[in-house]
Amino acid sequence: MSETSATRLFAWLWRDYLRPHKALFIGALALMAIEGSMLGFLSWMIQPMFDDVFVEGKASTLWWVGIGIMIIFFVRAISGTGQKILMTKLTQLSAAEMRNHLLRHVMDLDSSYHQSNPPGQLIERVQGDVTAVNQIWAGIATGLGRDLIALVALFGVAISVDWQWTLIALVGIPFLVLPSFAAQAYVRKRTGVARELAGRMSTRLDEVFHGINPIKLNALESYQSNQYAALQKDRVSAEVKSATGKAAVPALIDIMTGIGFLGVLVFGGSEIIAGEKTVGQFMSFFTAMSLTFEPLRRLGAMSGQWQAAAASIDRIQAILNVTPTLTSPASPRPVPTGAPAISFSDVTLDYGDLPVLRGTTFTAEAGKTTALVGASGAGKSTIFNVLTRLVDPKDGAVTIGDTPAAELSLPDLRSLFSVVAQDAALFDESLRDNILLGRTDLSDQDLKQVLDAAHVSDFLAKLPDGLNSAAGPRGSNLSGGQRQRVAIARALLRDTPILLLDEATSALDTKSEAFVQAALEKLSVGRTTLVIAHRLSTVRNADSIVVMDQGRVVDQGTHDALLERGGLYADLYNLQFAQSQATK
Repeated sequence: MSETSATRLFAWLWRDYLRPHKALFIGALALMAIEGSMLGFLSWMIQPMFDDVFVEGKASTLWWVGIGIMIIFFVRAISGTGQKILMTKLTQLSAAEMRNHLLRHVMDLDSSYHQSNPPGQLIERVQGDVTAVNQIWAGIATGLGRDLIALVALFGVAISVDWQWTLIALVGIPFLVLPSFAAQAYVRKRTGVARELAGRMSTRLDEVFHGINPIKLNALESYQSNQYAALQKDRVSAEVKSATGKAAVPALIDIMTGIGFLGVLVFGGSEIIAGEKTVGQFMSFFTAMSLTFEPLRRLGAMSGQWQAAAASIDRIQAILNVTPTLTSPASPRPVPTGAPAISFSDVTLDYGDLPVLRGTTFTAEAGKTTALVGASGAGKSTIFNVLTRLVDPKDGAVTIGDTPAAELSLPDLRSLFSVVAQDAALFDESLRDNILLGRTDLSDQDLKQVLDAAHVSDFLAKLPDGLNSAAGPRGSNLSGGQRQRVAIARALLRDTPILLLDEATSALDTKSEAFVQAALEKLSVGRTTLVIAHRLSTVRNADSIVVMDQGRVVDQGTHDALLERGGLYADLYNLQFAQSQATK
């Protein structure tokens, strides 16, 4: 194990996660030291037991030796139990704080990071890698606090009996060095592969469970099962190779110990035969060296375990070293008051080599509804992303009221918006929790008004537990229209001055659309509203319609004005009207 790396790990853990629980840590280390030292006392008691009791037959010595050994085991049992309890509490607390820290950091990273890193990989880092690191640092702490103390005590007894015997017992140690370094490098490499495969397996499961209906409809069960089985096969191979490397160092210690015992038995046995040493001395030494066997093996195994943890540490710190590029300004401007106007002025944005917005310019008037229409890929959703600073434009200016969006802090900027999208993001919690999202300052009467305005009250009676019914994973227990109305209730509770509607009714049937549209009309009153719409019939009454094509604004006006002067909007509207007539 690299001393520098171990020091770096513990410095990082101590600074960020262990310092608040230092009393627990110090208490656990103290109990470990007591537990480890008991082995030294036990081996020390062996000499009087053999020489005074078994050889010379002193009955008086029998009791104090027996009681002394009993006390040693009592103290070891109590201290061992105590340190395990304290370490379990400490490791669980530190793991929880590490996961929370990592999760918060990941959520703060740019959307582009999440697009290039699958959810399964991130889940595995927050869950699996943190667990691996936590187990290893706890094992290292236990090794240093208990096993190292035990070795010091045991070697102290062995040296007090005969220092030459001790040197002979340790004759094989120099031969451990190079093989140990090779085993450590091998373990780190193979464990890194195993952790990467674990992330890919999590990603595959995430995709399977979220896409279970398309998998069934396309008869892809065997394909997905085979893909997962292939990943499992590779992971089994990587884990076995990693375990082989971890087992190598303890195995080398076993070999070294066997050679050392042979040397001591030959050299020490001749001295006993010659009367230079007593049987009690030999048994005390033999017991001390025998008891070093397990602590030595555990400490030797730590080098392999450390390399396994190092792979996870590298993955965790790789995430923690990523910093978001979308940050709040050093001196943010005050938040605009009221329902502000929104202005895009010559805004350009590229996704890699692909131009998405090309000099986009338009104004959404304060307190009015502005619709964004155009073919797929025209840049409509990107407008929302730029406005909320999920991505920053390459050039141009975005202002809210009289304030540039980039000069507001991110929390202040995003507090201005309520978003209702085509796919309402619901959590596997009750409807009440999905709507309140942690708020506790709302009275039952105020909540009822929100539910009525969002038309949520219309379907509550049909649910088994009303507002306390489970929404299911991603809201799967609700219909599309019901999920949209829950999202509208959330938006009403946020009570923000700007409303963003992204294809909010496009996936609904006619009846559900009527309910949702009525709720949206109530929600948009007194707010600056931007609407992305595919069905042009839903935005006929918008105060202004912005027509987009390939990242540019090609026209803007009311529905009637745009139809009157022809152009892209009139073409789109006439095409949709003809299609609707054909389906009747």
